[in-house]
Amino acid sequence: MPLSIPARMSDQSQRSTVAALLPPRPWGFGARLKGRRYIGTALFACAIIGVLGAPVLAPHGSNDQFRGLLNAPPTVPRVIDDAGTWHAPFIYPWVLTNRLEQRFEQDRSTRVRLVWLSRGALVRSEDDARAPLMLGGADSFGRDVFSRLLYGARTSLGLALIAAFGAALLGALIGGAAGYVGGVLDDALMRVSDFVLVLPAIYVVLALRAVLPLVLSTGQVFGLLAAIFAVVGAPFVARGVRAIVRSERQLEYVVAARSLGAGHARLLLRHLLPATSGFLVVQWTLLVPAFVVAEATLSYVGLGFPDPVASWGQMLHDASNVRALVDFPWLLSPAAAIFLVVLALNLLTQSRPDRLPYTRPM
Repeated sequence: MPLSIPARMSDQSQRSTVAALLPPRPWGFGARLKGRRYIGTALFACAIIGVLGAPVLAPHGSNDQFRGLLNAPPTVPRVIDDAGTWHAPFIYPWVLTNRLEQRFEQDRSTRVRLVWLSRGALVRSEDDARAPLMLGGADSFGRDVFSRLLYGARTSLGLALIAAFGAALLGALIGGAAGYVGGVLDDALMRVSDFVLVLPAIYVVLALRAVLPLVLSTGQVFGLLAAIFAVVGAPFVARGVRAIVRSERQLEYVVAARSLGAGHARLLLRHLLPATSGFLVVQWTLLVPAFVVAEATLSYVGLGFPDPVASWGQMLHDASNVRALVDFPWLLSPAAAIFLVVLALNLLTQSRPDRLPYTRPM
């Protein structure tokens, strides 16, 4: 039997009525949603802290090289030596024992102290020339993987956030215009959106990037990828916005605003598009992880950021050989970072399905 709710009830009353008529949720459902939200918030907060604090949290610059430590294992800070004596935090230096196999052993006879708030870094080794602090190990060029991971987060997440905002904005304008005007404009915009939607998004991105010049500056690559991602992601937003605007434009508050002399721009921007705010936020959180993976894919195949720019995709490109997977697993840390960011945003999206209400003007 369909639910019958009086049309003149307030939004809050309608939500309360619907909640009362729906079957009860399983025991512990609310606690599980809160747990997901807390986990997702904590993971995403860690990613944001890494992005904003990279210059301080990273012990080294993204392109600092240590020629004698190619593919060296991660450095583990210690407070107890082999004799069981406590010390201030220190590390043991790595010593290359087999150049062909790139095998390293720790020099247990030497302790190198860690210093705090030195040269703009939160913590670093007292003697970088002999024993640099490399919490994530070194790559094939002797660069600190942990430092590049933090700086790469600024590139990859920054691109994904900006591209998702652009896609949401472009999709809202296209969907709003199509839903409000209707007719030929609606048909034309939706047919173009359908054409983009039926194509595999990642292949569209690869094709668009492949036809453009390969040699570009870092800023040009950033702007180019942001524009491509925004264009490819906008149709996903536009169709939902169009449906919401078409359903809202016939409601009483829109008719009242129109009868009071509100123009088309005011009706669309002040009354109709704000009704899509919850949908736009959800779509934005879905597009960000998709664009993170897309940037990693493009950089992995050589169509993204060029070396030595630090990005998660470029770092995975450096770890694309079989030997890296077996002998140097720390080079796959960008894959773990991508997984955690995608997981965090999905947990946030799933745990807040009804927390973005829109109150219509009375």
